Parts: sequence; C-alpha cells; structure tokens
Amino acid sequence: MMRSLWTAATGMVAQQMNIDVRANNLANVNTYGFKKSRAEFEDLMYETMRIAGTVTAGGNQLPTGMQVGMGVKPVTVHKFFTQGDFENTGNTLDIAIEGDGFFQVDMNGTDAYTRAGAFSLDSDGRIVNANGYALQPEFLVPPEAVNVVIAEDGTISAVDSEGNELAAGNITTYTFINPAGLNAVGRNVYVQTDASGDPVEGTPGEDNFGTLSQGFLESSNVELVDEMVGLITGQRAYEMNSKAISTSDSMLQTAINLKR
Repeated sequence: MMRSLWTAATGMVAQQMNIDVRANNLANVNTYGFKKSRAEFEDLMYETMRIAGTVTAGGNQLPTGMQVGMGVKPVTVHKFFTQGDFENTGNTLDIAIEGDGFFQVDMNGTDAYTRAGAFSLDSDGRIVNANGYALQPEFLVPPEAVNVVIAEDGTISAVDSEGNELAAGNITTYTFINPAGLNAVGRNVYVQTDASGDPVEGTPGEDNFGTLSQGFLESSNVELVDEMVGLITGQRAYEMNSKAISTSDSMLQTAINLKR
C-alpha cells in the first residue's frame, strides 16, 4: 500500500483532535473561570533511505539525506491560565482573583481548585459554589448577618444591620508551580497531579498571589476570533489530508488499471 494513505490518515485524526479542542473552547466561552486549551502535535517516525553526510563510492559526501515522514500525532492538550476579563455583577458573594491563584473548595472530601468565584450560601451559612462545594477555609455566615464584606487581602467579615461585625475570617488562595499540569475534572474545578506540584497557600496580594475583587467574576479567557480562525485552518487542513488520501487512491487505481 502507498505510504501516503496512512500518513494523510494521521493528519485527519490530528485535525479532528484540533477541532474538538477548539469546539470545547467555544462551548465554554461564557463559562466563568474557564481556561482555554490548545492541541499540540509532533511528527512521527521517519523512514531513512539515505543518511546525510554519507560518503559515496566516488569519495563525495552527500550534503543532504533522504527521509520520508510517517505523519503526525497529538502529543498534548495544553491549558492556558491567562487572566480573563472581569464582569461586574454587584453580587456580594461573587469573587474574582486578579492575578495568580485559585480558590480551594471541598469536593466531597477531595481538595479541588477553581478560578470560578460564583459563590452563594447553603442552609448552614457556608459559602459554596453552584455544586455545593464549600469554600476553604470554611466560613460560616450567621443567620442574622445582612452583609458580607470581602477585602482585597481576603479578609472576610459578616455584619448585621447596624454594621456590627458578627464573624470574621480569611480567604486564602493557592498557586501551583505548573498550573497547566492540573487535572480538569469538570464543574469548573481542578485537582492536583504530580505534574502540577503541591499547592502553595498564601494571602491574596502577597508574594505574587492575586488580589480579590468582591462583586466581580472572571470571564472565560477564550478569544473568539482566534478560535474561529483556528477552526477555519483546522477544517482546511482536514480537507487537504482527505485530498491526499483521494489522490493516493487515484494513483493506486491507475496502477491497478495497468493490467487492463
């Protein structure tokens, strides 16, 4: 069989992965705290038919070799944790991190991390996200509290109608040496892996930890124009690889017809 059939097939598979990743980015363009991904590829093995620098029978050295590649394969889907735009919601329990860092939440007994700061109160007065995962360290808002005040440095306090402080605490944030190594498990949360390293706890605004902004949410960092251009180039690359398969098939048909 012709080598080009299999080579072009790997190109179609790779571009399908590319389109899948970009489709997920576009699907989450309005997901708070979402971070875009990019599919990355590498070339496969090469069949070497002549090595560069080989000395011929006449004593001459070949300046170039002869290698034919076997195609491409997806090697990683890289996630980018660049800052998204801020949206002013005016909601007391909406919190955005300006800079590096993650909120820690308790995901059914597992430490999980998120950039999505859309929180609310549960029946016990705990600050939780949409899935009921409690913000860590846990803070309880008394039933008689009428307002919650969160400062840039993570200081949080619950006050009554007369402005008296009923409870106080601190929201800490966490950073990773390699956030791209975090494992995305859906629901806007990540869990640590060996690649991400251990979480480092810190106070917002200190030691390169981002500050907190109450009443704001961080939007997705997906750039629509970039993704649409990527979709177009991915589609065209997929078509070109399919054309290569069609061309190879036509050449095979021509070879078969030589006997007629």
